[in-house]
Amino acid sequence: MNKIKGVALIVLSLALTALMPACKDRGKVSKDTFMTGTADFLIDESCAPIIDEEAYIFTSSYPQAKPRLLYKTENEVLRLLLNDSIPFAIMTRNLTADEAKIMEAHTLPADANKFAVDAIALIVNKTSNDTTITVSELKAILRGESKTGKNVVFDNPNSSLVRYLKDLAGTKELTAKNVYALKSNKDVIRYVSEHPGAIGITGFAWLNDPDKDYADAVAKIKLMGVKDDKRKDDIGFTKPSQETLSLKQYPLTRSLYIINCTGRQGLGSGFASFLLSDRGQRIILKSGLLPEIMPGREINIVKE
Repeated sequence: MNKIKGVALIVLSLALTALMPACKDRGKVSKDTFMTGTADFLIDESCAPIIDEEAYIFTSSYPQAKPRLLYKTENEVLRLLLNDSIPFAIMTRNLTADEAKIMEAHTLPADANKFAVDAIALIVNKTSNDTTITVSELKAILRGESKTGKNVVFDNPNSSLVRYLKDLAGTKELTAKNVYALKSNKDVIRYVSEHPGAIGITGFAWLNDPDKDYADAVAKIKLMGVKDDKRKDDIGFTKPSQETLSLKQYPLTRSLYIINCTGRQGLGSGFASFLLSDRGQRIILKSGLLPEIMPGREINIVKE
């Protein structure tokens, strides 16, 4: 009987020891608030230009807010988010129904909000004679069905842009021999600036107010006009701009989303609110992208 009691006590002791770390983790109190503290944010690296600007203004306004911006490919952002590692992300799409169910299973339902619209820009060297392309022609190039012989470059195989292009072309992989993945959007812009026969595909945000390290390359490229040749009302070729995005004339667009699964009024919710605020949306407007909520204009009426 004593042996049985002894074994039972050992088993109970081991069980309690195993539970202690979990209890300790659950007992941790998050110290970040709406405008203070530190928190990790997963950011799709293609959103870097606009999120860098938003975070700069946010932290300047709230000096005690210390967000850590972790720039990753879309695949890596999703892996960390769905594994319950970091519950806040900025992405170029919303979660799918299956992905949302995974977060709900973690008792972290997603609060998703669209905050901007970006364009997928096609760029060529300034010396290039190519100025326009149709969506059908682009799809043919991506599928390897085109005989143009032009090199097409994009950022990297795990990016949200590549996922967008696969969806556009209706293919699982981009295996055409003239279609190449580089490492980053900056690399795409630099490559096109040095190769007159190439076509680059990049986010429109990377072309507005570029950093010094690639501004010279941006000065050597130009935007292509793109036409949706399947569109019923023929509006011709358009280039990305706030006007063509607002009027839904430019055919290659994607929405930027806040995916907030924190479930609390912490720094993630504070940054999300800032992005959706009038001030946050004005930063989007100034960047050249299309804000989700168009900021109002103040009109001063002077009485004579």
